[in-house]
Amino acid sequence: MMTVPTIPDAAAAALARGVVIPAHPLALTEDRDLDVVHQRALTRYYLDAGSGGLAVGVHTTQFAIREAGLYAPVLRLAAETAAAWTERPLVMIAGLVGRTEQALAEAEIARELGYHAGLLSLAAFAGAGEDEIVAHCRAVAARIPLVGFYLQPAVGGRLLSFDFWRRFAEIENVAAIKVAPFDRYRTLDVVRGVVAAGAERRIALYTGNDDHIVGDLVTPWALMRDGEAVEVRFRGGLLGHWSVWVRCAVDLLARAQAAAAAGRVEADLLRLDARVTDCNAALFDVANGFAGCIAGCHEVLRRQGLLRGIWCLDPDEGLSPGQAAEIDRVCRDYPELGDDDFVAANLERWLA
Repeated sequence: MMTVPTIPDAAAAALARGVVIPAHPLALTEDRDLDVVHQRALTRYYLDAGSGGLAVGVHTTQFAIREAGLYAPVLRLAAETAAAWTERPLVMIAGLVGRTEQALAEAEIARELGYHAGLLSLAAFAGAGEDEIVAHCRAVAARIPLVGFYLQPAVGGRLLSFDFWRRFAEIENVAAIKVAPFDRYRTLDVVRGVVAAGAERRIALYTGNDDHIVGDLVTPWALMRDGEAVEVRFRGGLLGHWSVWVRCAVDLLARAQAAAAAGRVEADLLRLDARVTDCNAALFDVANGFAGCIAGCHEVLRRQGLLRGIWCLDPDEGLSPGQAAEIDRVCRDYPELGDDDFVAANLERWLA
């Protein structure tokens, strides 16, 4: 009988405590080949900025890395760079996509490369019933600990019910859920499902709602179970937005966690919610239906010198008309949310 893998204790403790986990972008050359130097520099930047883990092979890395033959090379490069750069315990998460056969194959690659968990995309099950999807999740969870993923429909996700999330949370090898439907009602479905399953101590909730980051992190979700209130909080974030300005993200999470511990949220922290969301609207190209969401993050990294260009694997994917001006605006209006000085001070070392 195959032994069900678990997350090492130090990484599991970090995940449960709550950390910043950037969704790692893909650095490309102008010819759309892997840019190893800048890919490695991005990983070093995230670690020095204080992130507690990395998510690689996920939406921000571009799902098309599979067809480009880059899935294993990109995962390997991030894992090897992280291991060589820091001795801190990190939470290493690999994106898993496709139907069950493909997801299982990717889980094996991730495990062999030292990844602790798989962020399981369900986009390939667009027309499937929830019984089939739960069976898929159980099969993959037997190979690698899972981080659930509620991806918003606008970028390829599908709607999932409260009952699905209750059943998903009952799977013993689920360690966390990235909640990213960009919808408060559907976010609540996930939280309710975890509480109904009695899994709130085992499963760490991570915000993926890039449109409401601060709100998720400071909200105590007090829900009823068997006549008693159960309070649940989001522990950290696994975000495409946190592929940029990571030093600020680490500070933001620390402030949110301190507020939760004190049982009091100061107005200054609440004021950040709209500002962070405004930044995200520019980065993620909300005005154009998220068409430039990856290129927008690339543009910030390019301006900082962490990428040489904003190239994506799809040559038709780039900034939308007016998006660069919107990025200019939020950088000008909210300089306190960036980390340009930190990057400038360390860039040469990261690129070495």
